[in-house]
Amino acid sequence: MTPSPGSLVRRLVVSAAIWAAVLMIAGALALTALYRQSALGAIDDRLESAVSALVAAVETGEDGELVLARQPSDPRFDQVFSGRYWQIGEFYDADTFRVIGRSRSLWDERLRPPDAFLASTLDAPGERVTIEMTGPDGEPLRIMAQAVLLAGRQDPAIMMAGEDRRPADRDVQRFASVVAGMFLIFAVALAIGIFLQVRVGLAPLFRMRDSVVDVREGRADRVEGAYPTEIQPLGDELNSLLDHSREVVDRARTHVGNLAHALKTPIAVLLNESRTDKTEFAELVGRQAEIMSRQVDHHLRRARAAAHAKSVGARTPVTPLINDLARTLTRIYGRKGIAINWTSPDELVFRGERQDLEEMVGNLMDNACKWAASCVTVSAGPGNSEQTLEIRIADDGPGMDAAAREDALKRGVRLDESAPGSGLGLSIVGDLAKVYGGVLALGEAEAGGLLACLTLPAAKDR
Repeated sequence: MTPSPGSLVRRLVVSAAIWAAVLMIAGALALTALYRQSALGAIDDRLESAVSALVAAVETGEDGELVLARQPSDPRFDQVFSGRYWQIGEFYDADTFRVIGRSRSLWDERLRPPDAFLASTLDAPGERVTIEMTGPDGEPLRIMAQAVLLAGRQDPAIMMAGEDRRPADRDVQRFASVVAGMFLIFAVALAIGIFLQVRVGLAPLFRMRDSVVDVREGRADRVEGAYPTEIQPLGDELNSLLDHSREVVDRARTHVGNLAHALKTPIAVLLNESRTDKTEFAELVGRQAEIMSRQVDHHLRRARAAAHAKSVGARTPVTPLINDLARTLTRIYGRKGIAINWTSPDELVFRGERQDLEEMVGNLMDNACKWAASCVTVSAGPGNSEQTLEIRIADDGPGMDAAAREDALKRGVRLDESAPGSGLGLSIVGDLAKVYGGVLALGEAEAGGLLACLTLPAAKDR
């Protein structure tokens, strides 16, 4: 089974929304990363200032030991485990790192960066190197170190400053939450904007769709309106197709009429001639000519109905037609005491030609009047779906059993030879209904007579 292509609006909106969501998420991540980089840069600036202050304040004493002339001015260096620390150290030998001085905030702890990190500072004296590590209070620290060669000393001293990263991380998280909320609002607004843009952009297509529906339902003859240059050729092609369809239908009707005229005249001559001659051969010719006439009428009527059914825009109000038929048949059968009751909503419309509906309903109502004892009931209304209508015709006559009802729909079968008719009435109704995609069903009426249920395509009301 071929999968449904789905809604064009939904496809455009969903695809645009997915792409916009990808861009929004990427933008939010990029902004958060930039803010995080900025926050870490601010920490590095403060650490660089602290390292520079240590380098400027350290001196070599008379005994060759390092002396700190003045301490960094930040008061947090004097608060125990404040999250701001400094430390000065050196390698006593190749494997032993000795702390020479440290901030009061370290209390009796010390900064313990990996030896590999300390060795890297020695490989590039004067350059500042950063690392992430755990602080004395278990906090995440960002450490900056610089190896400095001082006068009168052979071994370089390593200046270190560290700062707790948690405040910066909290700022980054708050920023990420705000960005996520703002981008979510932007995403909702953007989705609404995309939907409105798609609806506005596809409005000409919707108008063309409605115009085509109007043509199909018979409310218009052509696809009217001005459309954008991208779809105007489609409207022109549809109108050309409609014109061609009407031309084909008109040509078919003309051919059907010509064929009817060409066949009926010779058959009428045969019938007239056979009636003037009383021989056995003339009677045989007459009977066969009558059969030919009925068959020609049947097939020409069916061909005409097929041409009508394929035409676009044919529509017939049901109620006025039933009213006309009921009044006509009341005048004909009223002398026999037959009453006709009918109901039909005004908005009911048949999607087809009036003469075909008149022939179908007229045949059924006439047949009901022939067999009714006193009353015929006609009711019309919507069918089981929005695309169908149903016309029910019941009488209080003798009715038929199931086998007889099945035979009654066969072409040329007459269940009562005493009744007038060709035996084609119900068959013609069934054939015409099938041409329109409908169906004729026979059943038993509540009054005991025959119930004929005719289901046909319905057109939407104007």
